[in-house]
Amino acid sequence: MPYALQPNGTGLQPGDNATMTDSSPPGQVTFSYQDWLAAYPAFVGHVSAGQAESLFQLAELILNNTGRSPVRDMTRRRTLLWLLVAHQAQLFATETPAQSGEATGSPPAAPPVGRVASATRGAVSITLDGSTLPRQAGWFSQTQYGLIFWQATAPLRQMRFLPGQAHPAYLWP
Repeated sequence: MPYALQPNGTGLQPGDNATMTDSSPPGQVTFSYQDWLAAYPAFVGHVSAGQAESLFQLAELILNNTGRSPVRDMTRRRTLLWLLVAHQAQLFATETPAQSGEATGSPPAAPPVGRVASATRGAVSITLDGSTLPRQAGWFSQTQYGLIFWQATAPLRQMRFLPGQAHPAYLWP
């Protein structure tokens, strides 16, 4: 029986199979090629179902997709994983036709990513600035999808404080 999120994003109930299916462990997002294409129509005809599934498996290496994921909300985790798939599709789709014949393999043209630092008109020149991003964001800042993922996961890169046992104060006599 398929499962879905409750409206508040917690727990599971019978219903939608876009997020979970019988074959997926509890707390794991499954990939739906048709739903992903509906969310990212720029890739229609450019990325085949097999390519997208492979990219989803790569995305799971970047963002934990198990019940122990730091992203507990299944809808949010699905969105983050789909952003990673779109980011990789933008980066890795080649100019050669897809093997399955479903897609051209040629990705849509990527818009520039970053803050426009300067622009000229004669002989067309544009300079984009990403200096406010840390060095670790380099791979993610290559596409708008990766940069959205980077910004959305900023809270996950913060230090987590787990309070320990209280220690009594030792005062000098």
